[in-house]
Amino acid sequence: MQGLEISKAYFDEYGMPMLREQFGDLMPHLAAGLFGSGSECFGFDDELSRDHDFDPGFMLLLPGEDVIDRKQEFALERAYAKLPKEFMGVKRPMLAPVGGARRGVLRAADVFREKTGSPDGILTVEQWLTTPSHALAEAVNGRVFFDGSGEVTRIRQRLSRYPEDIRRKKLAGHLLSAGQAGQYNYRRCLDHGESAAAQLTVFSFVQSAMETVFLLNNVYQPFYKWRFRAMRALPKLALDAELFEYLLTTHNDGDLAEEKLQVIEGIAADLIEELQAQGLTRATCGDLEKHAYSVNDGIVDGDIRNLHILAGV
Repeated sequence: MQGLEISKAYFDEYGMPMLREQFGDLMPHLAAGLFGSGSECFGFDDELSRDHDFDPGFMLLLPGEDVIDRKQEFALERAYAKLPKEFMGVKRPMLAPVGGARRGVLRAADVFREKTGSPDGILTVEQWLTTPSHALAEAVNGRVFFDGSGEVTRIRQRLSRYPEDIRRKKLAGHLLSAGQAGQYNYRRCLDHGESAAAQLTVFSFVQSAMETVFLLNNVYQPFYKWRFRAMRALPKLALDAELFEYLLTTHNDGDLAEEKLQVIEGIAADLIEELQAQGLTRATCGDLEKHAYSVNDGIVDGDIRNLHILAGV
């Protein structure tokens, strides 16, 4: 059983009965679940994941102090602390993980503010453009087990995907970066005999092209160590993950470099085909840079459209 399932079972067996028996009057204001940092929140955990920061517990999310005051918060913390210290062979750690508590009694506003800069899921254009995609992914992954008022669920819904103009702005920037790195600078670095620089352009191309794939799927890209696993599960362009892996794990000599150039162009063609299928571009060529500007031209909000094309990168 994976961590998210263990957490849900622990809540059902111990958390919910504790709330009903001791805090029935507060339940309309409480929420419980598990989301945020950690492979278990994405469903990516395995046996190796249990060697650190693995916990059967759950998040107990509170509204502001105007609804549940500090005295009530303390009572909830004491009750949570008394729950069983081991469940299904998994022990609750004595110390909080690096970066702060991921489970236990938490203020919902603090959780969302830490991930997105906003306590309620209402982001400015600047916040949408600059908040890392992996942080947004951590605000909406996992599951909500119980939501008395529905507010946590509403916040997560607001954050569930980029507004369309923001998605287009970020797509435009990553398409431009991918084109410059893969379709232009990789060949030039090879011609200059700069093998290391050529590999840097490959890294840059893969990073931008992978971000483009997630944006075309309208899904946030997770933290880098989980990107390949997440990409392989996407409904669109998942097979390109193997091509990205090939680009990253091969050298840049002789015939192999020519083959990598063909792979880059093949990935570019896949991205362009999907852009056209979604009606995001009017360009008809194989140049990612031209498609980047076409995507940017399709942004409805003039203020967002007129920002620098790399504003969302």
